[in-house]
Amino acid sequence: MAFETNITTIGEHAVIHLKDLSTNSFVEIYSFGALLNKFSVVHAGSLFNVVEGFSNVSEALENITPYFRSAKLSPFVCRVNNGRFSFGEKEYQLTKYTTNGNAIHGLIYDASFNVVDHEANDEFGSVTLSYHYEKKEEGFPFTYTCEVEYKLEAGNLLTVSTTITNTNEKLMPLTDGWHPYFTLGDTIDDYQIEFQSKEMLVFDDALIPTGSFTPYEAFGSLTNFGDTRFDNCFTLNFAECQPLCVIRNPKKKIQIEFHPSQSYPYLQIYTPDSRKSIAIENLSAAPDAFNNGLGLIVLSPKEHAVFSTKFKVKSI
Repeated sequence: MAFETNITTIGEHAVIHLKDLSTNSFVEIYSFGALLNKFSVVHAGSLFNVVEGFSNVSEALENITPYFRSAKLSPFVCRVNNGRFSFGEKEYQLTKYTTNGNAIHGLIYDASFNVVDHEANDEFGSVTLSYHYEKKEEGFPFTYTCEVEYKLEAGNLLTVSTTITNTNEKLMPLTDGWHPYFTLGDTIDDYQIEFQSKEMLVFDDALIPTGSFTPYEAFGSLTNFGDTRFDNCFTLNFAECQPLCVIRNPKKKIQIEFHPSQSYPYLQIYTPDSRKSIAIENLSAAPDAFNNGLGLIVLSPKEHAVFSTKFKVKSI
């Protein structure tokens, strides 16, 4: 078999490895948060990990906040203004985690997912994890199931797909996304970056969209990143060819390509102060979509929505 899937258990959490036996490239996934902890590829004769993750599950448990590395963003992405939203003529107050009074990064970033399926054959290695949300005390009195599938294929191609199913007997608001931090070694100041967008959302001082957009095409082709700082959201231009985003370290001759499906029409980019990694966040909706409606999905009872993106790591 060209691929293998290995699952070990540490306490109540599983650690999953999907491995390409022909190259020894692999991904490491924690059932805690269904998070992508490593994506290690063979580059320049040795393994090269492009994900800034955690040293072990215990560290992830202790440090998933405040930076939310590799966190699953659900049922809302980024921020909700003052943690409040209205839906179906009712008002709700989100309470799980706030920054400057704003609810941030969803409600299941620290959830204990269960491994419900896995497979390995000559074409791919995969695992599916599932979590059922029903914590009404957190200000989101809806129930839903979140299933996340990771699939590793030849050529260092990783597909991450999420299926959200509304298990209520009523309508449910939804947005979906990811918060992975990627590193290609050195400082991100040395990287080149490209992403296909024509506009950037205008944020207020609390990083809440104002409803306005501004033209933005500064990184429409591979451009030296330098001292650029981002905590911004962009609309993706699907009229352009994939990949819609590329980050490259020309010194180390390695790059990551991002191939989001149209289920993720927004791209949030965040540069941490360390400048050792960069968060490239595929989003189904804009920040504060529960209030501004930009990309908001409303699921009917028993209805599901699927979100998918692909990461490809290449030596150049």
